[in-house]
Amino acid sequence: MCLKDNGLQDNGPENNGLENDGFENNDFENNDRQIFRDVVLLLQSSYHFEFHERLEALKDAYAPLNPSRDTRVLESDEEDADLAGLLDELLDDANYEKLTEQQLKQAMQQSSLFNLQLHVEFSDFEEVAVYTRGESERREMVPRFLGRFPKPVLFQNYDRVVLYVRFSNDLAANPYNKPGSTILKLFHNVPKDDVEMLFPNTKLGMRLVDKLILGVPALVGGGVVLSTKVGASLILLGGLLGFYLGLSSEPVNLDQAALLALVAALGTFASFIWRQFGKFKTRKLSFMQRLMENLYFRNLDNNAGVFHRIVDDAEEEECKEAILAYYFLLTRPAIKSAALLDESIESWFKGEWQAEVDFEISDALNKLLKLGLVYDDLEQGLTAIPLTEAREKLDQRWDQYFTYAEDTAAAD
Repeated sequence: MCLKDNGLQDNGPENNGLENDGFENNDFENNDRQIFRDVVLLLQSSYHFEFHERLEALKDAYAPLNPSRDTRVLESDEEDADLAGLLDELLDDANYEKLTEQQLKQAMQQSSLFNLQLHVEFSDFEEVAVYTRGESERREMVPRFLGRFPKPVLFQNYDRVVLYVRFSNDLAANPYNKPGSTILKLFHNVPKDDVEMLFPNTKLGMRLVDKLILGVPALVGGGVVLSTKVGASLILLGGLLGFYLGLSSEPVNLDQAALLALVAALGTFASFIWRQFGKFKTRKLSFMQRLMENLYFRNLDNNAGVFHRIVDDAEEEECKEAILAYYFLLTRPAIKSAALLDESIESWFKGEWQAEVDFEISDALNKLLKLGLVYDDLEQGLTAIPLTEAREKLDQRWDQYFTYAEDTAAAD
């Protein structure tokens, strides 16, 4: 279920959405309403158990590649699991979309919202993947000139971004990026044109306008210093060099006053150069601070912690899709086709929540058909089984996860 407005993403497993969900109060009798709650609880519990298995598989696959691990890596004869494949499948269940190479290249070429010149060296990576979920239009006040004079800017924004990077084995080792390791990062509210700031090896540069702001005053000031304070001393210094190099036969009289004037002039010029270098460093540090602030407040999780968040998101999405599809088929008997069900759910979201949703109807129906909560008859179309039967089916499914006691009893 892909939401353009992610207002429903925060409902956790502890909130089954029935307290204040926009459903019609007269859809169920009091007893049926409680049975529906039981069905929801059983469905959530089943998905929670199944996704726990996937979480453990991801953690095991990532353990040898985790740069922040604090445990030993044990050698095993078992074939390494495909971390990228497991992650791709999980993110698909959580309704993330993978950016294509063309989309990523286009984002790199766009000008930064925060007036930063960023460069990513992709040769450091063996594998790169960027996943996004939820795209919305946002407006922020962004400084435009020397960090001042903010103006409102309208831009496209990714609500969630997952970054998967595997470093090359040939990468030079450093304290932050280990050769052959894999990092995962989860961000929120990332401007579409600033995806490059999320990479771990992003290099900060200066735009042409920033170079002109620093360079033009430096050239003008340098010319003034050379012409007014250093010019005469430079002529004296040039005469000395010419005499010692044999380019001039006329000796230069270098008395104590002239020597002091030369030292003072060189000191003045060196002081000017140092001040310009200080201005350059200060401006670059201000850019780095702006970049770090953006990353700090947008970062949600890193490395193995990303799995927990994504698994939780995927579990919720699977539950929501199944619950919504079953509820609408159960309470609206006139809905007999997938197309009509899809339209009804999307219209409900738009009317009740003012949210535009691309509901994944085929995925939702496949889950319900697999669970046996809905059957599809060629003549009658889609039909949801009654609540009591649904509760019984899900209860039996839960009981079948572990059958050790039954196996032991049968053996005896």
